[in-house]
Parts: sequence; structure tokens; C-alpha cells
Amino acid sequence: MTRQRLGVNLDHVATLRNARGVDYPDPIRAAHLAIEAGADGITLHLREDRRHIRDADITRARSLPVPLNMEMAATDEMVAIACRERPHAACLVPERRAEITTEGGLDVAGNNGSLAPRIAHLRDAGIRVSLFIDPDERQLQAAASLGAPVVELHTGAYADGKPGELDRLIEAAKIATSLGLEVHAGHGLTFTNVAQVAAIPQIRELNIGHFIVGEAVFIGLTETVRRMRAIMEAARR
Repeated sequence: MTRQRLGVNLDHVATLRNARGVDYPDPIRAAHLAIEAGADGITLHLREDRRHIRDADITRARSLPVPLNMEMAATDEMVAIACRERPHAACLVPERRAEITTEGGLDVAGNNGSLAPRIAHLRDAGIRVSLFIDPDERQLQAAASLGAPVVELHTGAYADGKPGELDRLIEAAKIATSLGLEVHAGHGLTFTNVAQVAAIPQIRELNIGHFIVGEAVFIGLTETVRRMRAIMEAARR
């Protein structure tokens, strides 16, 4: 089985920083520690309300020695920022001001008209586009039709213990691969539930954030990333 990449989302290091209006803890310092511990990429979500990651964080993260994945809403403002900053990848996600965290996948099938030009702008800027979607065949078909090379399957319902969700993820990964899409996954993954998702052969990358930052309070960021990496690799074997 191919090696599975681990992307570490450091939004909530910025949440802690912003709680005091100071410059620490620094998410870019955290990124370097995560990379040293085995992270293959760094994800930062620049929200419209800037509740955690700031524009300057994206600029600074461009110098990291691994790919930067910029999570973002599919808006003209965010597309313009991404095209200026040129991260390796842009993952388009649904976003509501009132939500605590992303609550579900992007409705690609219902928003083809607005997504198509924005995906085209990002691709023209040399940015690899990923669409964060629920494990649903209709959404996968729509993603493929828009020419996005990557989908990230929303694992939130699986992480919440909803029956049948692991089977949905397995089937969606197979369908996505048959459509020529690269498959990533993430949301709500922890030490205790990541192995079954990591073992899905078609999934090339996992993006994990809140648990890693939370667990780092107790055992440190380096150790948390190392343990997550080890669980993923054992699952792949």
C-alpha cells in the first residue's frame, strides 16, 4: 500500500494566540515542530472572519519546507488571496459565520455554476484544488466534472459514530479513484478512530487538526504527531 501523507492543521494554535491578542503561540513555529515530527504538509484555514489564522500567517507559511494547504471558502475574496499567495493547494470548504467548525461537506452538485470559475482561477494560478465533500456519489461525480483533481472526504459523521459511515467512506474512496480523483480525508480523527480510515487503500492523505493541537497540551506537539504518524503507518501495513 502506498505511503499515506499526514497534513497537520494548526488553526487552533492560532486560536490560542488570538485569545490574548499577542504573538504567541506562533502557528508557524508549531508547523516546524510538526514537520520535524513527521508531518508531510501543513493546513491552515483562513476564515472570512479571521477567527484564528490571519493573512500574515499564510504569507509566512509559504516558506515552510513542505506543501501548504490553504483551506478556504469559495468566495472571490479568498480566491484572490490564494492566487496572490500561491499555496501548494487550496481546499474549498463550506463556511458559515455562526458555526464552531466545518459542519459538513461542500455542496458541489448544487453550486457548479459558482464553483467552476473559482476553481478555474485557482488552477490557472498553479494551485492544486481540493473539494471538501461528504462521501456521496453525486458530489463525487460533480467534483470530477468540475476538473478538481482532489477530493477530501468529510469524516465527521464517522468520527461521531454514525452507523454505516465507515462503509460509506470505503465506497466513496473507490468511486473517487475510478473517476480519476485523488482521495484525502479528515475531520474529527483521533488516536482511537484514525486507523480504520487510514487503512482505506485509496486514501492518500489525512488532514488532522483539532485533536493534534488538543492532545499536544498533554503530551506535546512532537509526540502527538509522531504517535499519529505511527498509527497511520501501522494501519497501512
